[in-house]
Amino acid sequence: MLRINALSKIYRRPDNTFIKALDNVSLSVDTGEFVTVEGPSGCGKTTLLLASGGLLKPSEGNVEIDGCDIYRLSFDKRASLRARNIGFVFQQFYLISYLNVLDNVLAPSLALPDSLAKKHALELIDRFRLTDRINHFPAELSTGERQRVGLARALLNRPKLLLADEPTGNLDPENSRIVLECFAGFAGDGGSVLMVTHSDTASSYARRTARLAAGRLSGVK
Repeated sequence: MLRINALSKIYRRPDNTFIKALDNVSLSVDTGEFVTVEGPSGCGKTTLLLASGGLLKPSEGNVEIDGCDIYRLSFDKRASLRARNIGFVFQQFYLISYLNVLDNVLAPSLALPDSLAKKHALELIDRFRLTDRINHFPAELSTGERQRVGLARALLNRPKLLLADEPTGNLDPENSRIVLECFAGFAGDGGSVLMVTHSDTASSYARRTARLAAGRLSGVK
């Protein structure tokens, strides 16, 4: 489902020196597979995830999603591919502060209209035990509730691939378990998950785990 081929990303610093955030990284995530990439802060994890999702063009290498080389597409076609195929889950949630739970979950339907979007949103809200919070705004929710809203939003368009950036970093053990079980279940139903994290907690749920250090990948198992 996801194939990352010899990916490198170089950033220019204000003093015109360079930093290589990713260095010749190759990784694949098959259909029905949950893969985690572990590493400390600053090792390139978020850069890897953004590049994998078509949000950050690499300096070298390429990314294929469902056989399509995404950085050969135009900006609009790449955005359409993301809307159809990818759900993003972030540590900071990125919920829209002035929208309630239902409207936050429905936000992806703006990019990919679906007459059944509201029905599916209500099903996801119920699945994540948020029905009694449906008219509440993000500031009125607990941290765990906000992450569950983020999960529901990521699943709204029935993506084939979930990309998760430190999704349990701010959560207590119980809410971390809910998130990781969701990812494992999504993969078990035929989806694909790539999660980057500084913790090794997710490795017991994942099929494979890799280690990222100083932009280089090692220890894929």
